[in-house]
Amino acid sequence: MNSSVKIDRGKLLLAEPFMIDPNFRRSVILLCEHQEEGSIGFILNKPLKMRVDRLVADFPEFEAPVYYGGPVANDTIHFLHHFGDLIEDSLPVGNNTFWGGNFEKLKLLIDSKMVKPNDVKFFAGYSGWSTGQLNEELNIGTWIAAEMDPNYLLAVPPKKLWSKVLAIKGDTFAVMSNIPDQISWN
Repeated sequence: MNSSVKIDRGKLLLAEPFMIDPNFRRSVILLCEHQEEGSIGFILNKPLKMRVDRLVADFPEFEAPVYYGGPVANDTIHFLHHFGDLIEDSLPVGNNTFWGGNFEKLKLLIDSKMVKPNDVKFFAGYSGWSTGQLNEELNIGTWIAAEMDPNYLLAVPPKKLWSKVLAIKGDTFAVMSNIPDQISWN
């Protein structure tokens, strides 16, 4: 199933409802890079049972969960936020959403209480596609493209994000948003 959203940085990819791959089942991925050489994104709705301050050495006490960003480079930490004007070297993803930036500056902002746990989202690993791979997966219906709203990053509960984004797309997608996670629950 193809949607009319042009794929680019700042767009969302939603796993099709019957995807079996546990890495991506019911995933909502924010694309942060999309070029001919490949694409990079982060799964917004799969929190892990760990806090960033317990995972990263020399990190200020900070009760923010770490999310599973995807199956690539799980030993790396990435972050998304709305503080592009405060965190140098952060890359604009679109719609007041930024990827990464100066990690020491982020820690300083956290330590000074200028950044709170609900202001930033951390990821272990990322989702990545090689040249042409994402377009091929889109063509066979693995992903549903959608527009990003800045509220999706931090304001919508992770368990509700996939169905909410589908419902907002309307029409057939709204119907799909009501498909139970376990089809036997239907």
